[in-house]
Amino acid sequence: MSLYLDHLATLQRQAEAALAATGFDAMLVAAGIEKFAFLDDRPYLFQPNPHFKHWLPLTQHPHCWLAVRPGLKPRVVYYQPHDYWHVPPSEPRGEWVDAVELVVIREPEQAAKALADLVTPRTAILGEADAALPGLTPNNPEALLNRLHWARGVKSPYELEQMRAAQRRAVPGHLAAQAAFLRGESEAGIHRAYLLATGHTDRDLPYTNIIGLNEHAAVLHYQYQDEQAPAESRSFLIDAGAQVNGYASDITRTWVAAGHDEFAALVAAMEREQLALVDEVREGVDYRDIHLSTHRRVARVLREAGLVNMGEEAMVAEGVTKPFFPHGIGHLLGLQVHDVGGFMASETGGVTTKPEGHRYLRLTRLLQPGMVVTIEPGLYFIPMLLDELRASPNAAPVDWAAVERLSRYGGIRIEDDVACRAGGEAPENLTRDAFAAVA
Repeated sequence: MSLYLDHLATLQRQAEAALAATGFDAMLVAAGIEKFAFLDDRPYLFQPNPHFKHWLPLTQHPHCWLAVRPGLKPRVVYYQPHDYWHVPPSEPRGEWVDAVELVVIREPEQAAKALADLVTPRTAILGEADAALPGLTPNNPEALLNRLHWARGVKSPYELEQMRAAQRRAVPGHLAAQAAFLRGESEAGIHRAYLLATGHTDRDLPYTNIIGLNEHAAVLHYQYQDEQAPAESRSFLIDAGAQVNGYASDITRTWVAAGHDEFAALVAAMEREQLALVDEVREGVDYRDIHLSTHRRVARVLREAGLVNMGEEAMVAEGVTKPFFPHGIGHLLGLQVHDVGGFMASETGGVTTKPEGHRYLRLTRLLQPGMVVTIEPGLYFIPMLLDELRASPNAAPVDWAAVERLSRYGGIRIEDDVACRAGGEAPENLTRDAFAAVA
């Protein structure tokens, strides 16, 4: 059996168990609709329902539906309009076609008739409210969604293959972006080099690229791309991914121009600690512990670099590391860049809390084999957070002259996508493997 067909069988088993446990007979999933800008006929970029693309490699197909019933093939209602204004979806093809009961429709409203025999008070309908059709109103039952979201945390072999492919697609872009930075190109020019090397357009990216030169690297989600190159390109932070069959990669690198040795040493120290944190991704480990470990490691870097003259444990206890590392160590990754289910206590719901004082952490679960997480420690020089530290009782141990020198580089973030393995085995670093394959 192929990886995809095995994946489909796994989803079928999970869905049947979830339906039985929550009292539903069938599950209908709307791919979603195309949305338009207010008072305009210009559509926004279509984003499919993740529950739809979990089953099918159809990421640009609005108005489609999926029906899941115990003991039967999934039914796919495939919208293929007769259209001369736009390129319509191609004829259904691929391995998924023979695995489903296929119904082709020409108008979105025809989906209601194609699914009418499955609609009862015991039918779960998953989707956004605007996907509703007569007789098909999404009810999104929480108990069912909880079970589906919990299960999505663990990736099938098919999903891991898509995510490896997404790494391989992103890595040439990162290398092209590095080369463009070293040539002195602008942020916009670096972004274009990334797109060309990945074969993506902006429409294809799993999230908007973060392309930050110099001080812009201190803005965690820097959202602009200057067309004008700075007079001097000292440092460069790129947070950019790629997408294959609806699965994302999420990679961050920080590069330094030649002759900036002090900041280069800081990047090397963070690289060392990042790799050590990757090695902490093991079955049964509490992801919150990896986050807290990150603060201890950032404290070590700050102390060794002479930026803070304070014991490492004291630095963490007093919150001195937080202005330099103000976000979480990472998140689940998969069909969504920040994949769902990160805070769940069990398949029936509930919340596993974040460590006190660490509100930006996006994952609090115990790690299981097949989970893919990001490991992305950072060390930044963010003016507003440094001003707060300077005004605090912990200002004295900080070498503010060194902080001032380093602030012109913005900051550092290094991010790999990492798969947890079973039995205490070392994790699979999807990102480093992809870089190594290119090298």
